Amino acid sequence: MEDVLAIYSRLYNADIPVVCMDEKPVQFFASARRSIHSKNGRIEYEDNEYIRNGTATIFMFTEPLAGWRYADALEHRTRTDWAKQMEWLLVERYPHVKKVILVMDNLNTHTIASLYQTFEPQYAFELASRLEIHFTPKHGSWLDIAEIELSALGRQCIGSQRIPDLKTLKSLLAPWCKDRNKKQHGVEWQFSIEDARVKLKHLYPVVNI
Repeated sequence: MEDVLAIYSRLYNADIPVVCMDEKPVQFFASARRSIHSKNGRIEYEDNEYIRNGTATIFMFTEPLAGWRYADALEHRTRTDWAKQMEWLLVERYPHVKKVILVMDNLNTHTIASLYQTFEPQYAFELASRLEIHFTPKHGSWLDIAEIELSALGRQCIGSQRIPDLKTLKSLLAPWCKDRNKKQHGVEWQFSIEDARVKLKHLYPVVNI
């Protein structure tokens, strides 16, 4: 916990951006019958019966101090999927920075080994050399700012409608990110190590000196 909080306390550095990443599973539901629309486009009748139509995973990235976030959706969340997301982050989003500090939860796919299982060793090493990974603690996913962005995405976009397939989901993510990037100036994290030692004192071991 204190390791992540120390990262969040750093000043903005464009050459070493702090990026948070999180994942969210999504289940697709297709309507069993077609809805009836009026001439003005409003839904006059919508059948509550639905068909389960598979699942996907949303990968969310955000650089809190820069006020930027990006979301993509894939069919799976395998080691290869994560590795290719890292390739996108390092090669396309931040091609010229020295290093990316990455904060995320400690899933089994979130490892440097995933890069080596996906790419040739030399390329995997080049990508890994530009990553500085900091994991949130177990039961401490609230420390990942990307989780806040996923929560906002759920409330503002995908949580209010039935999504039938991956194509539809992707078509919703891009406009939401664009609009939020335009309106949002970033996240000012207020919870510090000093706050944790007072408010979360029960988490610390008792040391008898």
